[in-house]
Amino acid sequence: MQPEFWHKKWESGQIGFHLPDVNPHLQGHWPDLGVASSARVLVPLCGKSLDLAWLAGVGHQVLGIELSEKAVEDFFSEHGIEPQISEKGVFKVYRGDAIELWCGDFFALTASDVGDCTALYDRAALIALPPAMRERYAAHLQQILAPGVQGLLITLDYDQAQMPGPPFAVGEDEVQRLLGDGWHVQVLEEQDVLEESWKFLQAGVTRLEERVYRVSSR
Repeated sequence: MQPEFWHKKWESGQIGFHLPDVNPHLQGHWPDLGVASSARVLVPLCGKSLDLAWLAGVGHQVLGIELSEKAVEDFFSEHGIEPQISEKGVFKVYRGDAIELWCGDFFALTASDVGDCTALYDRAALIALPPAMRERYAAHLQQILAPGVQGLLITLDYDQAQMPGPPFAVGEDEVQRLLGDGWHVQVLEEQDVLEESWKFLQAGVTRLEERVYRVSSR
């Protein structure tokens, strides 16, 4: 999956993956993680998610990473924030209030870039990537994040033969395999969401499970 794929999605407005509301799992489970209110939260492949503003609203400093500059610009425009724009290495950095959105390739992040991030929120990163890139993503997270990072991971699980991704199906066994060596992984919630997922119903998908994990880097 090449960067052009995502650029075309954003430019053409094909962003069904963007939710019009704050994710209820974030609101329901984040307070129980015990993350300090002043913590900096890493949000990979963040798009223009409203979750970014929610995290900032409860006191966090937010570091979102996003490939599409249009998504980044749309986020600040839709929230009425005039960002300061600068460059940091290969990233174009947009800063506004407690939110920094770095436009560029997630895999270009270094440990020094995220050394002060003590929390992680992944709603749409792991499930946006095909299998080989999921392997690379998990390995890169482990490489750049320090031990003790707390966070939430949200996945979808369905029969991949019934519909091509993204979003891709990522089962519990795969999550444990990808993260198990470097993270403590705990399932917090599992929910059947097929009836409220028109795209999947239309494609003929017969099972769709959403899982919420608590993750903590070792």
